[in-house]
Amino acid sequence: MKQSSSVNFTQKELKEVIREAMTYDEFRELVSDLAKEYGTTGPEQTEAYKNYTELNHRRMKRWDKTLKVSETYKNKIEDYSGQVIWLVITESWCGDAAPTLPVMNRISNINNNIELRIILRSEYPQIMDMFLTDGKRSIPKLAVLDAENLEVLGSWGPLPSKAGLMAAEYKTKHGSLTAAFKEDLQQWFNADKGMDTLKDLTQLLTLK
Repeated sequence: MKQSSSVNFTQKELKEVIREAMTYDEFRELVSDLAKEYGTTGPEQTEAYKNYTELNHRRMKRWDKTLKVSETYKNKIEDYSGQVIWLVITESWCGDAAPTLPVMNRISNINNNIELRIILRSEYPQIMDMFLTDGKRSIPKLAVLDAENLEVLGSWGPLPSKAGLMAAEYKTKHGSLTAAFKEDLQQWFNADKGMDTLKDLTQLLTLK
């Protein structure tokens, strides 16, 4: 869970990025508005991205209502005493963000020491390049920053652990991730109910 690029920002520059970043509610409002207007974030205003944005709005709305956090996880989250900023890089059309951003938001709501902020990959490519996955600008990507000095403590994404293994195995066998696999992956997210994401993100709270 470390930086994957030599690109670096000064503390002043990172402070400005965080100041400009969206809260979860602001991001949800953005996606909701785009869904109503049949729009999407980013320079590629394709029909596919517009459809994904609309779909993600419905999925996140459902996840916000149905996600459950057990007392065991809730206690672990409440016990966290660090002060961190979770800076997430994503886009409105990103299918893998729909089931994971609501988990991040729920954790940050349980413990106010965790400040969740969201930026768009298309607007901050240099930040994205600090957190590449196998050399690619894969999203969603969560960067864990020390709230005081903005030191990068670690990162997570674009997929929870089990889903990441599923994707890696599929790519090894088939060369790339097909539309059928991505649909199967969404079914896995639904069946998992956010538990693998919750497990991964709770482990991030050991980073201080």
